Amino acid sequence: MRRTEDGRTTAGGAGTPSDPAAVSSVSGARVAPVYRFPSLLPAAVADEFDPDRPLRHGGRRRRTLRDWIVDFALFLCAVFIGVVGADSVAKNTDLSPVLADIDQLIGALACAALWLRRRWPVALAIAMLPVTLVSETAGGAVVVALFTLAVHRPLRYVAWIGGICLALIPLYYWMRPDPDLPYPFVVGFGVLLTVTFIAWGRLVRSRRQLLLSLRDRAQHAETEAQLRAEQAQRLAREAIAREMHDVLAHRLTLLSVHAGALEFRPDAPEAEIARAAGVIRDSAHEALQDLREIIGVLRADDRTDESGRPQPTLTALDQLVEESREAGMAVRLDSGIEDPKAVPAATGRNAYRIAQEALTNARKHAPGAEVTIHLAGGPGEGLTVDVRNPAPPGDVPHVPGSGQGLIGLTERATLAGGRLDHGKETDGGFRVHAWLPWQER
Repeated sequence: MRRTEDGRTTAGGAGTPSDPAAVSSVSGARVAPVYRFPSLLPAAVADEFDPDRPLRHGGRRRRTLRDWIVDFALFLCAVFIGVVGADSVAKNTDLSPVLADIDQLIGALACAALWLRRRWPVALAIAMLPVTLVSETAGGAVVVALFTLAVHRPLRYVAWIGGICLALIPLYYWMRPDPDLPYPFVVGFGVLLTVTFIAWGRLVRSRRQLLLSLRDRAQHAETEAQLRAEQAQRLAREAIAREMHDVLAHRLTLLSVHAGALEFRPDAPEAEIARAAGVIRDSAHEALQDLREIIGVLRADDRTDESGRPQPTLTALDQLVEESREAGMAVRLDSGIEDPKAVPAATGRNAYRIAQEALTNARKHAPGAEVTIHLAGGPGEGLTVDVRNPAPPGDVPHVPGSGQGLIGLTERATLAGGRLDHGKETDGGFRVHAWLPWQER
């Protein structure tokens, strides 16, 4: 909730900015030094910057030091204009002493009523309309009331009340002409003085609104920056989680396959047991190494973009296929890429991760089925990765968390500017088909 210029409470608006210098950083305005001294701000603006500022009894704003100085200055200005008007009334021989005294009394009461201008600006301005016709001494109080109305209320109030006041000026000087000055001059001077005070009030109001809009813009900019930072952190976490899934799932499935073989074949030859134990040891070592790299990325500062080991690219695909074959999988690699080193590193790394995840899924969901990996493409036409496997022999139990890796692969391909499709085929097999951009050098 926020309190507006006219004292109403409306919804919207953020809280007080934690750093007032943020306001000045948005538009270059020197706002922060003023905010360090809230007593130099108007009460309406100070309430906007500090909604918790204490109020007076009855919910009214508490005047700041600046408000008291301005109130005294405007009161003295109204008194000065009233004294000039009183001198003109005293020189007017057409007025009786009684009417002159009444004129001055009304002027004094009008000046005293200015201390209520902040609380009832519209009522005071309306009350000053009949005073305009009967008292020349109250001229200063009238223009100050119009100034207050222009500062604290919308333009429609100023247009109606100010327009009526301007229309009454010629009527007043026609009823009470000045003995020393011509009629057009005094009417023009009265209109000019009234318009000047109204324009001054609108200028003050626009400056306050600008100050508050700068505050709102600074708060919005701070909020957007925080949201962008949170989004970047979320995307970074998702990327790290995707990388962990792609890397560790492959290693852990190798461990599971070989551990299962040792469990169900306790009477296997010693050579096979030793080979399986070696693969388990190597896979566990690789999994720990990959986990250390990922944790290292989390601990590193923003300037470190590379881990200790180079990331795998398409040149490491042969080693990945060989590891899967050693785990007992039947994998056939059909590569139409003559020189894997010519593939850009980012494209090759994405292709490697897609093939790795596809092999992991085939190992979990279609054990014993032959997997075919087909690579094709070239510079300018893109790189195609196609991984297929037939239906698994027999029933395969459901694996918890299935499908998360494919979601990550789809996102990886999309972020790289490519596309990825996956799904079951008519013969019961499964296919992962991806296309990745390969720019010409």
